[in-house]
Amino acid sequence: MSQRHLSFWPDKLPRQLTLPKTSLYYNVEVSATRYPDKTFIRYYDTELTFSRFRDETLALAGYLEKKCGVKKGDRVLLYMQNCPQFIISYYAILRANAVVVPINPMNLGAELKHYILDSGAHTLILAQELFKYAKPYLDADEKLLASVIVCSYEDYLLADTDLTIPESLKSPNQNKEIKEIKDSLDPSGASGVALWSEALESQLKPGPLTTGPEDLCVMPYTSGTTGNPKGCMHTHATVMSTVCASESWFSSKADDTRLTVLPMFHVTGMQSGMNGPLYTGSTIVLLSRWDRDLAAKCIERYKISTFSCIPTMVVDFLANPRVGEYDISSLQRMNGGGTAMPQAIAQKLLEMGITFVEGYGLSETIAPSHLNPPGRAKKQCLGIPIFGVESLVVDPLTMQEVENGQIGEVIISGPQVFKGYWKNPQATAQALINLGGKVFLRTGDLAKEDEDGYFFMVDRLKRMINASGFKVWPAEVELMLYKHPAVQEACVISAKDPYRGETVKALVVVKEQFKGQVKEGDIIEWAAKEMAIYKAPKLIEFKDHLPKSGSGKILWRQLQEEENKH
Repeated sequence: MSQRHLSFWPDKLPRQLTLPKTSLYYNVEVSATRYPDKTFIRYYDTELTFSRFRDETLALAGYLEKKCGVKKGDRVLLYMQNCPQFIISYYAILRANAVVVPINPMNLGAELKHYILDSGAHTLILAQELFKYAKPYLDADEKLLASVIVCSYEDYLLADTDLTIPESLKSPNQNKEIKEIKDSLDPSGASGVALWSEALESQLKPGPLTTGPEDLCVMPYTSGTTGNPKGCMHTHATVMSTVCASESWFSSKADDTRLTVLPMFHVTGMQSGMNGPLYTGSTIVLLSRWDRDLAAKCIERYKISTFSCIPTMVVDFLANPRVGEYDISSLQRMNGGGTAMPQAIAQKLLEMGITFVEGYGLSETIAPSHLNPPGRAKKQCLGIPIFGVESLVVDPLTMQEVENGQIGEVIISGPQVFKGYWKNPQATAQALINLGGKVFLRTGDLAKEDEDGYFFMVDRLKRMINASGFKVWPAEVELMLYKHPAVQEACVISAKDPYRGETVKALVVVKEQFKGQVKEGDIIEWAAKEMAIYKAPKLIEFKDHLPKSGSGKILWRQLQEEENKH
């Protein structure tokens, strides 16, 4: 591994961090003791202090242990949108010495069944609107779940507010509906279903905290390129490593106020929007859904200083014709990853006095392994390896390090690398390799390292388009398309071509003011002048919107599969 990047290491930061030898839950006790009356969560103007958060976490942990029979090492499913209950549940599961299995609330029916069966979980905490998907697994003929705790978002929407609350969070009769469901399953109350309020009001006390740094903590599931999602086994130590690293990298403080809108079932939102702020004692302004007007209003109202997001959110935020009406001057930094930030968007942020700091990580690294130095961030760049991380760019066939500037697969060794895939030794053996006595994670991502030691993403190893023998990386073409003034969003896929075998096709969302003014041929003609002819899209298809995952990433695989059916 080259040491070039050390020349640009953030000022006054050590090269290595001494990581805590505690469970992640211990951060609850530390912040609640230090800042008992300070607001931890502000949810559409309803506030939760650190001490109340700790108390409710302990009560729920006691219920999980005493009523649901949760024991050390058990997996517990967590299935809801962003809300205070998600954070309380997450830490209650940890306090019960168990393992959190977060589930994307967009996963339904058969997808939920996979998580239940694969994780071996018997307890589920979920939001009311998702109960219908869990009910079949409580029924006698397919009883996979023993205990379910059901919450209503409105339990924490108590303050008078002029903020726009998503309609999906509102239901005056939610608790009544849950009780009716519960009674229909078993009027005697032995169905295993409990209301959130019942669990907290029981005031049961959990037993001693016995988990340590090497015990399993959380098991996020990867979306996977093929087959069913796989559970990434993370310990308290691996999770703490990126919590401590990110908070140190950005010199985070207790007096920071952060906007938390990335979904917390996903590792980026989990670490930057929940675990990190709890560790530092910061206040979070929590939103269940992305809303560009509401985000700007909250930044102005609460003087939010930092905001973790993904480029698609930033594109939408700046496309808002009303963004200039809000005072967002408190915003000092935005950071995120997922895809490269279009240069035109990053430049617009700079002109507004905001630096967007890009980073890189995976579910297998529980968020960042690479970050840009805040004082010397490069555009469209993954950054440099952070504390304790060794990262190489290698030939994916030989595992030999490639020459500087050459494209290869990124591999990572560091304290945040997961321990393997749950009950899947074959996939683990393919992902974790031993080089020179160190365990490295194969990321499946192609990148190159520049003369300063910064890493630049090229694309996914499996996403390359082969056009007449020329290698085309869709992510590179997408970034160039964003330079066209009419392009709001773009996704590049391959299309069948009788001559070239594959050709380049771009699915494009046009900015509102250009609709009807620009034609597909205009963008094809422009692209042919802006990039190598083999890279330039030969086909353009306008779309009203592009499908996105729960974490906001454009679903290129879905679009590619749809194209392949033609």
